[in-house]
Amino acid sequence: MEKLKIEATKREKAGVKGELSKIRAQKSIPAVIYGAGKEPVAITVSEKDLLAVQKAGGNAVVEIVLPTGAEQAIIKEVQYHVVKDTPIHIDFQRVSKDRMIETVIPVVLTGESAFMKINGGIIDHVLREVSVKSLPADIPHHIEADISVLTFDKHITVADLVAPKGVSFLGEPGRMVVHIIVPREEEAAATPADAATAAQPEISAAKGKKEEEGAAAAPAKK
Repeated sequence: MEKLKIEATKREKAGVKGELSKIRAQKSIPAVIYGAGKEPVAITVSEKDLLAVQKAGGNAVVEIVLPTGAEQAIIKEVQYHVVKDTPIHIDFQRVSKDRMIETVIPVVLTGESAFMKINGGIIDHVLREVSVKSLPADIPHHIEADISVLTFDKHITVADLVAPKGVSFLGEPGRMVVHIIVPREEEAAATPADAATAAQPEISAAKGKKEEEGAAAAPAKK
């Protein structure tokens, strides 16, 4: 796993009213480092550095350089502004090179389904992320799911995914990752018949009305 280095400063005024707004106005992001049995540390990093880490893969190991020393961490969570969609806070989790950690990895679809080209269908990518456990150095950028094996009867579950060396999957092995949805052609085929059926009562009703009017106009027999 690629390791990135970013500069950070310690927030001395954490909790002071208005301080977070000042930090964000300077294109910086308030953050916290926690875990590994140590006290949490409130820090500030630049938006530019965050974008570089996310571009390399959100689960990359980051070396956070502080005046007091460096911390090894991964991004655990990024909070965004509900309107502007800009990052407003980051949670960094400390990691140790010899200690297993749990993280979430994106699932990327590869290959093509020859069956779907012939028979139609729609790819339904149900599970887009999977939880894994590994050493920090073994965290993969993503997990691949080869859809060339898919048919209407064959789908891919977590148990079918191939874990890289040193990585194990967490959660239910039988959880669905991706499958093919059968096209609902029967709906399109039923449309003309439905239209004819819907029109029939109107014809019958009109016919009945004419017969009723004719009966009312005819003279009564003595």
